[in-house]
Order: sequence, then C-alpha cells, then structure tokens
Amino acid sequence: MNIPQQKSFNVLLIGDSCIDVFVYGTVERLNPEAPVPILNYKRTETREGMCCNVYNNLSSFGLKVDMITNEEKIIKTRYIDEKTNQQILRVDNEVPVKPMSYSIPEEPYDAVVISDYNKGFVTTETLFEIVYSSKCPVFIDTKKTIFPEHSCYVKINDLEYSKLNKKYNNLIITHGSKGAEYDGILYPGEKVNVYDVVGAGDTFLAGLVYGFLKYGRIEEAIPLANKAAAIAVSNSGTYVLTEQDVENLCN
Repeated sequence: MNIPQQKSFNVLLIGDSCIDVFVYGTVERLNPEAPVPILNYKRTETREGMCCNVYNNLSSFGLKVDMITNEEKIIKTRYIDEKTNQQILRVDNEVPVKPMSYSIPEEPYDAVVISDYNKGFVTTETLFEIVYSSKCPVFIDTKKTIFPEHSCYVKINDLEYSKLNKKYNNLIITHGSKGAEYDGILYPGEKVNVYDVVGAGDTFLAGLVYGFLKYGRIEEAIPLANKAAAIAVSNSGTYVLTEQDVENLCN
C-alpha cells in the first residue's frame, strides 16, 4: 500500500500479543441442562490480537514497524451469536510469559510504541527503562497503574483510569463513543453504529501514533485516532484498517 506522506516513518513496537479466535454460530434455544444458550456452530475465524493488532494497523498507515513481543502463545476464544453479534462466552488460554530482555535495537526510530496488556512481557521496571532511554516520542497503552509521568503519552480507558491512585498529566483517556480526553479537553468521537469493540483500543493507538507523526501535535492526532477507532467498532472481530479506510482517514 502506498500512503502519501512526507517521509517514511520508522516505529518500534513492544508488547504482549495473542491469537484471537472467533467461533460464530446461531442461538435458537436454551440448554435444558442449564440456563445457558446453545450455540449452533457455523464457522471459526482466527486473527492476530493485542500487540500484533497494533502492528497490523500501524502497517496499514504505511509505517515501517519493528516488533518485539512474546514467543508464548496466548489464545482468546470468543463464542458469538452471529445474528445479534452478541458475545456469549470468552475462554482465555494464558500461559506464563517470559519477561522481555531489555535490548532495544540501535536503529533510529521516529516513535516507540508500548502495547502493554500486563501479561508479563513488559515489566514495570522495563517500561520505565524504555521510556527514559528513548530519544523519540513514546506512546504507551497499558493496564498497569504505575507508569512514567514524563517523556511519553499514556493511553488508557475509563476503567483503567478509575484504578489509578494518583493523578497523571500525560494521559489520553478514551471514553468509548464519547471520544477521548487529553489535558482537560474532550475530543468527541464519531457517531457510528457500534458492532464490535474488540481491538478498538489497538486501532486508536495506531491512529494516534500515525497522526502524531503526520501532524506533529497530539491535539491533531487524537481526532484521527477517534476516527480510526470508529471504523474498527463498525466491523466485527479484530479489525485491521484497509487501504480504503486509511485513504478516507487521511483525506
């Protein structure tokens, strides 16, 4: 894909990754053995999730991305009634994840992105080391409650924000369909029919990074990230932006 831009941006992405499995079927009746629905199986779809979803969406924007992630396979399996797109059950198969060895490539990067689902790959100590040793902007999406306050932007959602025990000044707080808040200002979200929220935060993060590299200001990056996330929630499963999506976003 050839996305027009002033230069070729290089990004280093670090974080936890998983395999997203979607088992689709239809629900016609309840189980007579227990008050749960019976899913009549139709098909299974498998996609790359978490950090890998960020990677795929960053790549959709035409960015050159190097990724450091766990070798262990975490699998999230969702069972979905395709008539209503209602998720009936999610089964997580999580294995112990070995923490990353702190060794950052010497290649110069335009941005470092940390997609930290707190599965063990990025420790708190490593998180701080990466931020304070980086010579370029750092963007963090984390489920941790302790993280650097300077030299980075931290994206969290409402639930994650409610768990913090101190005030941070570098937060970008996503509020679902309402949009995202930064420095006391709410950037309204796009009005769309929400079909599936899986992976929307990953798409927002990718849009945020690209928008910042393109415009040079976080205030201009957030609206683009909101629009990217709106596209994601309008589609099912772990959605990766298409060439047409990116063209619409950048025009």
